Amino acid sequence: MAALQIKRLTAQDAALARRWDEFVLACPQATFFHRAGWLRMVEQVFKHQGFFLYAEREGEIEGVLPLAQVKSMLFGHSLVALPFAVYGGVAALNDEAAAALEQEAQAIAQRLGAEHLEFRNIAPRHADWPKQDLYVTFRKEILPEEEANMLAIPRKARASVRKGIKNNLVSHIDPTVDRFFALYADNTHRHGTPAMPKRYFAALLDEFGADAEVLTVTDAQGKPLSSVLSFYFRDEVLPYYAGDDEAARDLAGNDFKYWELMRRACARGCKVFDYGRSKQGTGSYAFKKNWGFEPTPLHYEYCLYKRDAVPQNNPSNAKYQLLIKTWRRLPLGFVNWLGPFIVRNLG
Repeated sequence: MAALQIKRLTAQDAALARRWDEFVLACPQATFFHRAGWLRMVEQVFKHQGFFLYAEREGEIEGVLPLAQVKSMLFGHSLVALPFAVYGGVAALNDEAAAALEQEAQAIAQRLGAEHLEFRNIAPRHADWPKQDLYVTFRKEILPEEEANMLAIPRKARASVRKGIKNNLVSHIDPTVDRFFALYADNTHRHGTPAMPKRYFAALLDEFGADAEVLTVTDAQGKPLSSVLSFYFRDEVLPYYAGDDEAARDLAGNDFKYWELMRRACARGCKVFDYGRSKQGTGSYAFKKNWGFEPTPLHYEYCLYKRDAVPQNNPSNAKYQLLIKTWRRLPLGFVNWLGPFIVRNLG
């Protein structure tokens, strides 16, 4: 048997990117965040160095591992698979390819002088590595019939969806991120966290085409209330970034938004609704539980080189509470300008 070779994808190699994505689409372990297009997000939007590795034998790809170096004076120096993603780590057809890719990732991390290497695995791979137990994911089957999906929503959440319908809310598929970003940026400001740059969301629509979509909910007069940017992968829909106007709460805009996304995904033939990652004990966690989704732990595994513990670069960390309170009081225009410089290093 020919030897396995570890190679690297570059943003300029469009033919290889298509081969990479064909592998990702067919590999059961792969997710939307293993797609080659994330290399553009990492390098061109966030200005990080990407290391998109693949294992090849006799011209056939047997595994992929998308990585990015995140280097910050505030948040440290890491090599991550993959920043800005819920899921990551190796996607491979066999143990040999998986092991070879991970070994190369460790070699790169050490060569770069990274403090740690992080794999955002769905399933555990390294029982002896330190882990981050903060995050869970929520996934649920989309039933074939629209009414069956409505009835599968628990009573309290279903009542909120019906309230949105009675309030004559309307969902729209937006061709741009303009209305989405206005809602999203205002929402993150109220929560005291920096927003991703608007150009990032525009790049997502441009890069992933029909597999990235903005759904916006308006009231009967056309005022935007709630919006979500979702990804489509195989037979799954993944609502990923969202924002709401303060008026959305009283009008049930948030529940209506996710119902409309589920309804449209059902019509599109999707079979899985992936509510994405949430931190345990948060409002987002409770909201998804209220919709009848059960949490599944995510296995974020770390190889530590120059640190003694897993990093805690998230809003739940008590040391960031004063910064969060201060951020809420700053003008929206200012935080929308400053935020991207901060959030690019959080990943």
